[in-house]
Amino acid sequence: MPNLNICGDIGLRIARDGTWYYQGSPIGRKPLVKLFASVLRCEEDGFYLVTPVEKVPIAVEGEPFIAVEMTAAGEGPSQRLSFRTNVDDEATAGPGHEIGFRPEPGGGHAPYVVVREGLRAQLARPVYYELTELAVETEQGTGVWSGGAFFAFPMDGD
Repeated sequence: MPNLNICGDIGLRIARDGTWYYQGSPIGRKPLVKLFASVLRCEEDGFYLVTPVEKVPIAVEGEPFIAVEMTAAGEGPSQRLSFRTNVDDEATAGPGHEIGFRPEPGGGHAPYVVVREGLRAQLARPVYYELTELAVETEQGTGVWSGGAFFAFPMDGD
């Protein structure tokens, strides 16, 4: 990888609700947010916008994206669950695009789906409710199938 000019903090932030901010003000232009999202990377030490010449840190509260829509096709192990994010990325859950649950401070879990290259989208509440409607009981617990993989929901106390 070529040497990148690593910039300091310029005040970019993604709020828990998926809103992007620059120096405390929301970025209202969706095409600009989508452009930034296209160069967002997750590295061991945090999130960055990475271009061929620069690397800019960005603060992320929770997950960087929100899954705002889910479609389901099929059933059982052949079921496919596809998600669309607030920046119009699409992912079908399965190997490499896992559905998971991040423990929340104070208890509970925040559901997410891996969208791309380790970047995750938290499921919006209505999407999570749709997901729970598809839950089935298996030997592996309660959860959902997608892309030939089973994703178990957390049990109380997990």
